[in-house]
Amino acid sequence: MAQIPNLDNSPLNLKSFREQSQKDLVDILKNIRGKKCLVIDPKLSGSISLIIQTTILRENGAELRHLSAEPVQTDCTKVVYLVRSEFSLMRFICSNIHHDTSQGLQREYYVYFVPRREVVCEKVLEEENVHNLVTIGEYPLYMVPLDEDVLSFELDLANKECLVDGNTSSLWHIAKAIHKLESSFGVIPNVRAKGKASVRIADILNRMQAEEPVNSSDMVMPEINTLILIDREVDMVTPMCSQLTYEGLLDEFLHINNGAMELDSSIMGVQQEGKKMKVPLNSSDKLFKEIRDLNFEVVVQVLRQKATSMKQDYTDMTTTHQTVSELKDFVKKLNSLPEMTRHINLAQHLSTFTSKHSFQSRLDMEQTLVEAQSYDICYDYIEELIHKQEPLVTVVRLLILFSITNSGLPKKNFDHLRRELLHSYGFEHIAMLNNLEKAGLLKKQESKGNWLTIKRNLQLVTEDTDTTNPNDIAYVFSGYAPLSIRLVQHAVRSGWRPMEETLKLLPGPHSEMKRVSTLLSFLPSSCYAVASNIFVLLIGGFSSSSSFDTLHGASAAVDRHVQTHPGFLVADGRRALVLVVFIGGVTFAEISALRFLSAQVC
Repeated sequence: MAQIPNLDNSPLNLKSFREQSQKDLVDILKNIRGKKCLVIDPKLSGSISLIIQTTILRENGAELRHLSAEPVQTDCTKVVYLVRSEFSLMRFICSNIHHDTSQGLQREYYVYFVPRREVVCEKVLEEENVHNLVTIGEYPLYMVPLDEDVLSFELDLANKECLVDGNTSSLWHIAKAIHKLESSFGVIPNVRAKGKASVRIADILNRMQAEEPVNSSDMVMPEINTLILIDREVDMVTPMCSQLTYEGLLDEFLHINNGAMELDSSIMGVQQEGKKMKVPLNSSDKLFKEIRDLNFEVVVQVLRQKATSMKQDYTDMTTTHQTVSELKDFVKKLNSLPEMTRHINLAQHLSTFTSKHSFQSRLDMEQTLVEAQSYDICYDYIEELIHKQEPLVTVVRLLILFSITNSGLPKKNFDHLRRELLHSYGFEHIAMLNNLEKAGLLKKQESKGNWLTIKRNLQLVTEDTDTTNPNDIAYVFSGYAPLSIRLVQHAVRSGWRPMEETLKLLPGPHSEMKRVSTLLSFLPSSCYAVASNIFVLLIGGFSSSSSFDTLHGASAAVDRHVQTHPGFLVADGRRALVLVVFIGGVTFAEISALRFLSAQVC
């Protein structure tokens, strides 16, 4: 299966968006005549692989290398650096050029910044006396399609930069990316923002529209009806909880990066010691598209049913006379065997984690923490994990969850756990703890918290959640409805105003504005698009007919043909599309919850 995802079923024309990014990169290479060495920032290589195949780069005369402190080994006389605007990367480039100069190598150097050049980086080149040897350009890659309904801004450090470092440059980047979307799909008429960064992005977006207006003369109707911006800081409870969807658990234990996982081949049933395999995860894999958003308990059942069905088909083939048509259907099913094998292997590997008593205990404790009950039991449990030296990430996530739901820890307990953690895991983690405090994720209790009120008002905890036939987004955490997605649900149904008092209990300001032309009128929206500094999801809005094939939701029991209601259409009869932007990242479980909502009539 190709790593580059198929975008044919995207609710927006993301294929043309990707093709433009391909063309921009190919044009850069074509404008540098002859053979050249393309040296790529390692963190960009995954993004580039989702945009263009390496064979196309080579066809345009490029040798491929990764940027590092080591000199570039190539016979090419032209070296093209493709890098993010980061100080440390400039040092590598300068070191490479100085090495070539000392060796008497005569080369032409080109530095293309992604997505834009920054003065601080050029300053480094000047200070190292290599600026005059370098031709500088930009490769405006502001977002990358990870899947037919997922885009990435590739700003994995945005949350830390904003909350800890006070660096808000990523906010301009996000606003610019959204403005580029508007250039292709029309000005988004309704904007709702929650959180300090989100409100600021909304303001930057308006300023960009005033300074560089999107020419919408040829657009009868904007394709995106509503933009919802939410700071990750508004809901830090959800990312601290263990994701229980199939895709979420794959990320928890095996780590998904740029729409793929790198695994030991033994996990996939290939016995080659030490060999790694790259496993792409996107909707090109039809089985993955069907099960990715299901609760893991249901995934195991679905795979078992499919395997049993395939076995029965095989038995029928060998014991009864089959028509040509039946043979053809059987062969078609056999084509899906590699996908079946892949996901059975992955599910079996995940089960080795989820069946452990420690995992179940952790889920129980997360539920207790979310319900903000039994303070002493939670405190003792976390202290015990520290003494057992359980994985630091597990301990820190529970500690943050404990702090948020209790509005901090009493000073005595705070100091004790902090001291115990450093004794168990090492004093090199002092900086991490200080950063957590600076970000407000770990703090001393100074006043009574409002988590219980928020939980009650938004109905975040549901009893007797049906994970097989879910009727609420809470299925993604087996009983906890992600706060962030509850906000989206309310924002789309009725806007911010009816929930004003609850919004005031959450971090940061909120805003709501109309940017709609007086020539157009819009009715309430019903479908979703989602974005973050990591992901932009574009969900729903597929059809103007009375029924349409929704994105795969939470289970096979969800009706795939939702009747569109006149109240959920925009003026020309299309189903409304909503873009939801998370500033600071989004979990796969939240993405699954949004896909589930997209399959419902709000």
